[in-house]
Order: sequence, then structure tokens, then C-alpha cells
Amino acid sequence: MGKNIILIGFMGTGKTSIGSRLSQKLKMNFVDMDREIEKLLGIDMVRIFKVYGEKRLRSEETLLLRKLAGQDKNVIATGGGLLLNDVNREVIRRAGVLVRLIAEPHEIWERIQRKKVKRPMLAKIRDIDEMIKIMSDTEKDYEIADINIETSGKDLDVIVNEIISALYASDFADN
Repeated sequence: MGKNIILIGFMGTGKTSIGSRLSQKLKMNFVDMDREIEKLLGIDMVRIFKVYGEKRLRSEETLLLRKLAGQDKNVIATGGGLLLNDVNREVIRRAGVLVRLIAEPHEIWERIQRKKVKRPMLAKIRDIDEMIKIMSDTEKDYEIADINIETSGKDLDVIVNEIISALYASDFADN
């Protein structure tokens, strides 16, 4: 497999944990875009938002995406806001196969509440109803996916195997 596999989806759908396991199984490199930006700037996402603001974060995402688009054999976990930008949607389409991870709102809410990782977007979300509204508002951004995988109530290895099966069923493995 030569192309990049790019995981997209709302926060809490499993992009990082699934991406890490998928990359191991396929013997590909794993890139978590949020972690790469944190390394670059030397601070975590919450502080990036506070110190530099969302505009700077989105700019760093765009630069990193362009760099990754010129590579191959990566499994890339994207940040939740990457597809808000029209330019990013165009670049990401050419960067590899897009696998959208989907989960039920109640499961996403539970996942993000128990995670130790701080998410800047959570500062804007007071309850599950607000999260569902944001999910609804961003639904159209994820329609560019080549493959859609439901993650709710499934074991990590089951999800990874579903992705691999879907990749082989598509023309991804031939390119």
C-alpha cells in the first residue's frame, strides 16, 4: 500500500487510537496531526488556542497537511477542524484515501468526557445537545470520505479489520 490513509471524523470517533493500530497492522507510518503541531509549537492544543488562537492552529494544520500530501505510506489522524477550510478539503482529496470514522453522539460524549486529553473545542460545548448541533453543522464537511466506518460499540481490532477490508474492496490496494 503506497497511498496515505487519512482518518477524518468528529472528535471522539477514534482517529488516534484506530490510526495507531491500523498503521502497525499495515506497517505504515502513523502521524497524528494534532500531536505534530503540539511538538512543533512546544505546547498542547489547549494552550495553542489560548496563546496563538484558532487562526494560527488552522494555519499550522494547512501547512502540515500540504507537507503530508507530498508523502505516502502514512496513516494520518486529522484534527477535528481540518476540513472547515475549503483549501484543506481540496488538498486532502489528493493526499490519499479518506476514511471517515463515525460514532453515535452518546458514545462520543462518553469518550470525550473520560479522555485525559484536553480538547479546545470542549470549552465551547456545555452539554451533549450542543455537541449534537455542532456535529449536525459539520456533517457536510465529512461527505468527501471514500469509506465510512462506524466505531460505536466495537472493539478496536474489529474496526481496524473493517477498514482494511474496505480498503482492499476499493482500488486503494492497487495504487
